[in-house]
Amino acid sequence: MDKMIEIRENAIIVQDYLTIRAKVGWKALLEEQAVKALQNSLYVVGAYDKGNLVGMGRLVGDGVVICYVQDLIVIPEYQHLGVGSMVLEALIKYAKNLTMENSELMLCLMCAKGRERFYEKHKFIARPTDGLGPGMIQYLRS
Repeated sequence: MDKMIEIRENAIIVQDYLTIRAKVGWKALLEEQAVKALQNSLYVVGAYDKGNLVGMGRLVGDGVVICYVQDLIVIPEYQHLGVGSMVLEALIKYAKNLTMENSELMLCLMCAKGRERFYEKHKFIARPTDGLGPGMIQYLRS
C-alpha cells in the first residue's frame, strides 16, 4: 500500500462520521443520532490518510458478554488496500482485551450482502449454521 494509514482511537468527530457514511451510500443520520452513536460506542477506530478519515469501525455492546462490530466503513478509493482489515483487527484486539478470564465474549456483526468472505478471513462464522440460526433485524421508526 503506497498510502500511509494512521489508526486513531476514539477520535472521530461527528461531521467526519456523517461524511464517511454518505461516501459509501449508507442511510443518512440525524446529527444528534451520530453524536449519541459515537458517545455510546465502547471503542471507535478511525483510519486516516494525511489527516483525512478513509475508514472506520465501532464496537458496541456490554463489553463483557457480547460486542458487535458496527459501521465498518472504508471509502471506495481505499477499499481492497487493507484498510478494512486494519480497522477490524484493532476492534478484535480491543474486544479480546475485554474478555474476562475463564470466559468467552461473543463478537458479532451483520455484514452487507457479498462481504461475508472478508469477515470469514478474520475468523467470523457465517450464519446460519447447524447450531446458530440466521441473524435477524427490525427497524423501529418514531
